[in-house]
Amino acid sequence: MANEDTGGGSFADVLRDAIVARGVTLAWLNKRLRENGNPVSMATLSYWRSGARRPEGAQSLAAVADIEDLLRLESGTLSDLVGPTQRIGPVGMPMFPLNENAIEEAVTEVFHALGAPQFDLARDVSTHSVTDVGPDGNVVSRTTRTLVQSMSGLLTHVPYVDMTPGVRTPPPVFRAIAGGRIAALHSHESGEVHGFSLELDQPVDSAQSTMIEWAFEVPPGYPPVRETGHGVARRARDLVLWTRFHPDALPDWIDEVEESPHGIVRTPVTIDAGSSVLQVRRRFGPGMLLLRWGYGERE
Repeated sequence: MANEDTGGGSFADVLRDAIVARGVTLAWLNKRLRENGNPVSMATLSYWRSGARRPEGAQSLAAVADIEDLLRLESGTLSDLVGPTQRIGPVGMPMFPLNENAIEEAVTEVFHALGAPQFDLARDVSTHSVTDVGPDGNVVSRTTRTLVQSMSGLLTHVPYVDMTPGVRTPPPVFRAIAGGRIAALHSHESGEVHGFSLELDQPVDSAQSTMIEWAFEVPPGYPPVRETGHGVARRARDLVLWTRFHPDALPDWIDEVEESPHGIVRTPVTIDAGSSVLQVRRRFGPGMLLLRWGYGERE
């Protein structure tokens, strides 16, 4: 994304300068925002540009992030100037990312055991996840870095789960890297859902965000895993998955899978160069983006 000099100043000043530098109109911005699922009225855009009002709530903050993309600004150029707010607007109803009732019940039970209402308190705004695959073709570890936003009041803990539908596993190793500490762990009796609660180093209030980083590691005796992915219950600004294969274990076949409450889309992919696969989605969710691979005949 290009970095254009906006000259500093207030939110309104920077927005006006960026619109002029991009050579577009408010009508153009209004249309693109609607097409991207972040509608903002012409009147509201005009208020923002003049400084009569400022963005308030999560929906407006999501639109501001989209405006930064549309105006070719670095991420945070506008959003960092909005200032604190205690309001939070609608960002869409949260939905379970898979269309499997049994696993949803298990996930709900794990969330409740961790003391976290499912999907209600936070959303993943931006996630970058890196999976390393060993020489046996199985997942060794996955490191995830996420920009998390509070959806309702003061956010102190963030829960996450790892799911292996249809496959019973022992608890994996969850490790906090930055932004918090592991405060609680819980595994469903089925062995298909394991979760943890991350206590944030810096609690955030409504519509505010913080960064966390954590790792999933495969312990001894863990069943072979040839799948990785990340799911979101609400629409995320971006989701980036990078799967790195051991050069001695490049798969014979790889499938990208998008799962949502509405269905499944499976797309074969190949490693064009090197030994990794990069998956990038903008404005993704609710749903789950997966990568599956194997050796020999395609499953």
